[in-house]
Amino acid sequence: MLLADRKWFRDGWPFAVAVIAVATGYALSIGLSGYAVYLAISVVTSSIAIMGLGIVTGSAGMIALCQLTFAAVGAWIVAWLNVSDAPGGFAVWLVLGALGAGIVGILIGLPALRLRGVNLAVVTFGFAAAAAVTLGQIQFPGSTDGIAVQRPGLFSDDRSYFFFSVIVLAVCALAVFFLQRGRWGASWKSVAFSERGTASAGHSVRTAKLTAFAVSAALGGVSGGLIAGQVQLPFATSFTPLLSLALYVLAIISGAHLIDMAIFGGLLWVLIPELLKRWDIPQDWAFVIFGVLGVQALTSGTNLGQAIRDLLYRRRRPPEDDASLDRDETAEDAVTTTTVATIDPAADSNAPVLTVEGLTVEFGALKALDGVSFEVPAGTIMGLIGPNGAGKSTFVDAVSGFLPGHGGRVLLDGEDLGSLSPTARARRGLRRTYQQDRVPPQLTVEAYVRFVARRRLDRAEIDRTLDFFGCPPASDRLSTVDVGTRRLVEVAAHLLAAPRVLVLDEPAAGLSHDEHLALAARLREVPDRYGVSLVIIEHDLDLVRSVCPRLTVLDFGRVIASGPQTEVLEDPAVVKAYMGETEML
Repeated sequence: MLLADRKWFRDGWPFAVAVIAVATGYALSIGLSGYAVYLAISVVTSSIAIMGLGIVTGSAGMIALCQLTFAAVGAWIVAWLNVSDAPGGFAVWLVLGALGAGIVGILIGLPALRLRGVNLAVVTFGFAAAAAVTLGQIQFPGSTDGIAVQRPGLFSDDRSYFFFSVIVLAVCALAVFFLQRGRWGASWKSVAFSERGTASAGHSVRTAKLTAFAVSAALGGVSGGLIAGQVQLPFATSFTPLLSLALYVLAIISGAHLIDMAIFGGLLWVLIPELLKRWDIPQDWAFVIFGVLGVQALTSGTNLGQAIRDLLYRRRRPPEDDASLDRDETAEDAVTTTTVATIDPAADSNAPVLTVEGLTVEFGALKALDGVSFEVPAGTIMGLIGPNGAGKSTFVDAVSGFLPGHGGRVLLDGEDLGSLSPTARARRGLRRTYQQDRVPPQLTVEAYVRFVARRRLDRAEIDRTLDFFGCPPASDRLSTVDVGTRRLVEVAAHLLAAPRVLVLDEPAAGLSHDEHLALAARLREVPDRYGVSLVIIEHDLDLVRSVCPRLTVLDFGRVIASGPQTEVLEDPAVVKAYMGETEML
């Protein structure tokens, strides 16, 4: 058994790294002296702040230009508790400062629910500017009276305080590591890649964004509290909006969503100004250097930290078989020719799991859907087809809750879903996939499957489903998987969520013809194997013929035929609708 396959190794190595880091910090606290100790503390405090930016910016994909304002909140709370002689000491004050900054982070994160990009950047930078003016007026508690912040009793001198700050950094890094590996971390990466994909997996986009802001701000608060202990008389000039902007740029440069690169960013934050100082160059040129590197990172789509990490950790992957559906010889034999799906004689007697009644969607004077009605019996597969512009994409958006203003009703097991959000519909058991890639590449296959499934799964169950669909191993990163195979992972993940109905929007897009046929063989088994009813929207009529015993055909937003496959495909209205688009009918 490989060492990395052992559970104790997989779960214990982060703690081992943390212990090594703390031991290294202790050794440095003995070896460093004078100004070097002060700089080392600054590296630690800036690393924690950049680590927080790595969450909100690197993982969740939002722009936050007020990280040092959150640090100021943490420093202000620590200074106020110090002046008030609050019980618990510095360590307790540090935690309270982090909690206070986290609450402020949630409040500042509320605009992120509706704003994106430059607009969100303006709001957060405006908050930083307003906070700077306020701090300049009220000052930090004790600063005007010269009341110094009391450090922890055992860590009162600079060397021991540096060791204390390293311990805090190790604790923060462990917390971030496990948060990133858990459901919150997956939701941050997912919402950065696709908000719709996040909601369709039953996760709240609102919660993902607010938790990212809260954790990021809390880490900023920890950083600020440590700064208050470092300087002992904090002042507003340490937390200006310009410094927050520079810190954001440095987070982009370093790739701060990676913990080791956040620490690397903290080192750059201190090292570059110090080098300029030694070379008798004004330290303001550090902002110019950060700006140039930031522009390079944003325009190239890469960053200095990731490049260094790739250089250090690059490994040669052993040659593997192609992780595609047609590698399964049994599946190939089963679908060497196009087959026609057999109709379950009991299907019509099954109670409908999904009922659509008079579904109507209007965009001004245009009716994208006009009174669409049909039922999907439990344990069946229904194909929804139609020429381009027939309204298929509008239908799936309306049914899944992304077009809430539609007319008519959508019922799941008799429950009207009209008032429910996409997230709530997904949690009720109505899932969907997308034509475009909505699978966040930052995750591993296993992390994505667990995120989408939203239920406890053992590894064997995940592996069985991945093998069934010919997906890559659970440990593979999705960034290494081609787009067509990612769609298979998406289907497998949603099936493991055990929904009542899964709407597959062109699931064969990006697959070769042979892979289409192999996918068809798997989909025919889904109702019996997973107890899920399927609605398949697909242009490939080979796949439709071999999978869907019943079809519903849309044309110009109306149902022109619905029923058994053979009857529908021979309907003159269907032939006319497709005339000129395909000869497969």
